[in-house]
Amino acid sequence: MRQLIIQVPQGFGGDVLDIAKSLEGQNLAQFAANNGDEPIDVVIVHVSNRRVDQLFAKLEELPNVHITLLPSGVMPLRPPASEAPEQVKDVEERSSIEVFLAGLQSVGSWQGFLGYAVLAGIVVWIGLYTNTVFLLVAAMLIAPFAGPAMNTAIATARGDWQLLWRSLVRYFSALSVTIVTTWLLSLILQQEIATSLMIERSQLSAVAVFLPLAAGAAGALNLVQSEQNSLVSGAATGMLVAASLAPPTGIVGMASAIGRWDMVTDGIFLLFLQLCGINLSASLLFRKFGLSTQGSRYQRGNKNIFLTALIITIIALSILLSWQFMNSPSLERSTIAQRANSELQKVVKQTNLAQLVESNVRFTRPNIESQNTLLCVVYVQRRQGVTESAAAIRSRLTQAIHQHLRQENFNFTPLVDVIVLEQPGN
Repeated sequence: MRQLIIQVPQGFGGDVLDIAKSLEGQNLAQFAANNGDEPIDVVIVHVSNRRVDQLFAKLEELPNVHITLLPSGVMPLRPPASEAPEQVKDVEERSSIEVFLAGLQSVGSWQGFLGYAVLAGIVVWIGLYTNTVFLLVAAMLIAPFAGPAMNTAIATARGDWQLLWRSLVRYFSALSVTIVTTWLLSLILQQEIATSLMIERSQLSAVAVFLPLAAGAAGALNLVQSEQNSLVSGAATGMLVAASLAPPTGIVGMASAIGRWDMVTDGIFLLFLQLCGINLSASLLFRKFGLSTQGSRYQRGNKNIFLTALIITIIALSILLSWQFMNSPSLERSTIAQRANSELQKVVKQTNLAQLVESNVRFTRPNIESQNTLLCVVYVQRRQGVTESAAAIRSRLTQAIHQHLRQENFNFTPLVDVIVLEQPGN
């Protein structure tokens, strides 16, 4: 439930009360006041979230109306006291006008916005350079990517070209500043090779698109849900959005500095995939919860712009996904490594020579042209009753694994190392 303070010329306070009563307003109050120039009526109204848009629309019929909307939940109580538990169960979604105005309000100072982008770049660089995962989490908390990404979705749902353009400019400005920051730090501190965390975070999965889709939906739900009905904080959902953007942004800058253009390509691909996925799921969810091209105190929306932006998003996402699956394994290394690990373990089991202790399968990033190198390090222990030497077991398993992986047409070059572990005394 929301509280609104409404100022109208003297004599129109009763009209406001009648409108509020027709919309099931509660704990209404009216008093005379003076705004410095002329006498006015001030009316305090409490209405449910779903009634705010209707109230705005009806108030537009009154002359010279001023409205103050308090964007936080209130709990108006009224007699009898025994009904208090039922009276505070209002957990409806925010009104569409509130969601839209909150998005506009977040388009604030460029100085602070770009300052956070620089700080996020510094933190993400330190995390990637020192292989410190928790610093990546810290960078996600301060990275200012969630605001522009969600405003892009709001603008798409509203069909607002002006807000859409401003949001995209801020989105790519923040990414550019963060990329330049990490690039400069790598040059200044003379970084020469990619760190293990950079390599790990640059490897994409075939299901990478699900993260931005989930992030966009989570961000939209957080913006439309009432405070009392949301168990997840805005910082948490903002971090989820940034989680899909901060690491690849840092990788693009750092990889550019050391000339690893393969990692730069993967990072840029991921950034565009994230934006399209977030915009698609969030804009559709905003539309479901009532954001439309026209509304009270909002007339600049255009249905054609909404449809055009949505179609462009879908086409761009389709092109990115097609490119991902047509360039295997470059853009789905993580998934292919898991599949290869599964196949490898089947081979070890089928040979009946040894029992698997552990297998580590990962793509490497060496400077070997025209070769997707999959490094497979397998630790095994001979099965009970097997009398062959460790060297023979190693040779047979290495050959079997290599041959099987080549037959699966994974489009990579497997380099297999089998290590036979012996118990002390054997």
